[in-house]
Amino acid sequence: MSKHLQRDLEHLKKEVLSIASLVEAALSKAILALIDRRSELAEEIIQADRLIDEKEVLVEEECLKILALHQPVAGDLRFIISVLKVTNDLERMGDLCVNIAERASYLSVHSPLDISLDFPSMTRGVQRMVRNSLDSLTTLDTKLARDVLAQDDEIDAANREMFNALQELMHQDNQTIERAVHMLSASRHLERIADLATNIVQDVVYMVDGELIRHRHEEYFDSLTTK
Repeated sequence: MSKHLQRDLEHLKKEVLSIASLVEAALSKAILALIDRRSELAEEIIQADRLIDEKEVLVEEECLKILALHQPVAGDLRFIISVLKVTNDLERMGDLCVNIAERASYLSVHSPLDISLDFPSMTRGVQRMVRNSLDSLTTLDTKLARDVLAQDDEIDAANREMFNALQELMHQDNQTIERAVHMLSASRHLERIADLATNIVQDVVYMVDGELIRHRHEEYFDSLTTK
């Protein structure tokens, strides 16, 4: 690898980690806005999302420039392809954080629903998945990537529980429908963020091992047990 290519790839990695840091902070604020009914955080999340969007465009431009100038191959090429996909997933996470903040803003000025929902547990699970996915990206740790993949089922199950509980509440009391729909949307956005975290670790596996595992987690896990 030429020193110029190495320098450009290091710069690219720093930019991706900068976006990741912004997304992780936005997620924390979105969750605070939802759980603690802090609508004032919404504008901060929106401002952060604009910066995430700008940085995503810059990273994409940098990737295209590196491809044109250096024509990388093998591992370097996989790294650039993965960066393009990861930054897109991070940008979508930022959008979903804004969506959660918007749901939180509505809920903060309406009476809380009289229902027991374990949102804190779900949000902690999503934050853990995002944090671990970003750590696996930083360290290229495929073991940590596998842990994130395994956690996704827990978040899916939590989202289904939210849906079932809120659906029953809406059937019992039609005065709760609008607030319950906002809660359902927030839960769905959190579940989608978890899905994007799995996308990131799938790209880590591709970056390290050159193996595409999207849509076939089970086959991937089975192959590991036979090695």
